[in-house]
Amino acid sequence: MPRPFKCRRVDSKPPVCCFKPQGVPARFLQQVTLTVDEFEALRLADFRQMYQEQAARLMGVSRQTFGNIINSAHGKIAEALVNGSALNIEGGVYTITNMRQFTCHDCSHEWEIPYGTGRLEKCPQCSSRNIHRSAGDTGYARTGGRGRRNRACRRTGP
Repeated sequence: MPRPFKCRRVDSKPPVCCFKPQGVPARFLQQVTLTVDEFEALRLADFRQMYQEQAARLMGVSRQTFGNIINSAHGKIAEALVNGSALNIEGGVYTITNMRQFTCHDCSHEWEIPYGTGRLEKCPQCSSRNIHRSAGDTGYARTGGRGRRNRACRRTGP
């Protein structure tokens, strides 16, 4: 029995989830699926030009695992380009790290908002102003990518 995948941290979902050759309807194309964690590895290593060790730390995996993820991603992209296939980005074992968690200390309501959107002034449920960051939210930006450590890992796709 294979070892279960370790949950990988990704900054956010990709803005676009499908690429295909121009002028060919998708229904006539072979499909290649790139997982969200493979997309994140490409973003860190190739787009942001990080060293594998640094990128692996951000994703919460070993350097060797990161190397395996990036090699798999490169192979899938090459396959899609060479064969003229559609490239879908979906699935994988990951958790999104760019959300902040808040708790209302009056009604115990918990919610998440993306980084960069500003802090809410009041609880969306009871309108109390007694709101604070949740105990489990250590803050992604302040900890070098270690936020949401205890959050459930998302497993989607095939």
